[in-house]
Amino acid sequence: MTVPALLPSLLTSPVRDAYTRLTEVFPALRIDELTDGERPPAGGGWVSAAELAAGGAALDTFLAWDETQVERDYGQRARPDVIAGFALHRYAWPACLLITVPWFTLRRVPRLPVGDVSFQRALGRMSVRTATFACLPDDPAAALPGALVVPDEEALRGEVRAAVAEHLGPVLEGFAPRMRRGRRALWGMATDEVVEGLWYVAHLLGEERRAMAELELLLPGTIKPYVGAAGFRELTGPGGESLPTRDRASCCLFYTLRPEDTCVTCPRTCDADRIRKLSADT
Repeated sequence: MTVPALLPSLLTSPVRDAYTRLTEVFPALRIDELTDGERPPAGGGWVSAAELAAGGAALDTFLAWDETQVERDYGQRARPDVIAGFALHRYAWPACLLITVPWFTLRRVPRLPVGDVSFQRALGRMSVRTATFACLPDDPAAALPGALVVPDEEALRGEVRAAVAEHLGPVLEGFAPRMRRGRRALWGMATDEVVEGLWYVAHLLGEERRAMAELELLLPGTIKPYVGAAGFRELTGPGGESLPTRDRASCCLFYTLRPEDTCVTCPRTCDADRIRKLSADT
């Protein structure tokens, strides 16, 4: 079978261009793709998603990093469930980007089970192995090994939701005993990570409005196991300017450390405070 002419990068990985672009606009995260014969990195601060999902000693070490950071930066100890929430966020936010950024930039959705992803957060690096991915019929990558061709955009959105759930589901189970939150609350956190991660990166790419529209379609609020919609809405600044915001489906519990300093999308933050913070950022 003759494979149609493809860009050289496609011959290596169908999602490499997306990961390269992500690092260009967000240098704090670098993604290394493993070939079939390469082993995932181990030691030196690396942890696999499978280890986090197992909920054992590797997760204890992962949580200890956040505990030390909180004591250093805020001069106090946080509750164990708060530490677990911080640690989950620091993994889930970049992990979701592994799936949502290729979808947003290339219309390709990699499947990344927990055994195929490792994380070194002190260096801001992730290691992934992309064996299969979904794409649309007119994508040149549809001829590549491992491609699952889906008929339309809604089917591709379904692949995004399924890929994130496949990856994050086991990780949430690993964190659950430390979190003091039920399944619905955990999937509310997952929903927020999907939305806020891509929203932020799309802003860096200069495509914030398109991302907001895409995320509204991806997470309309009625699709399990996700909890809540993308939740975007508009506020008006003091000069009449439009200030996009959203209502999170969950709370990160940062208020337990700094009650006066809630996140701008936190359910606890009133619109007046949101306008003040967003206007200052602008």
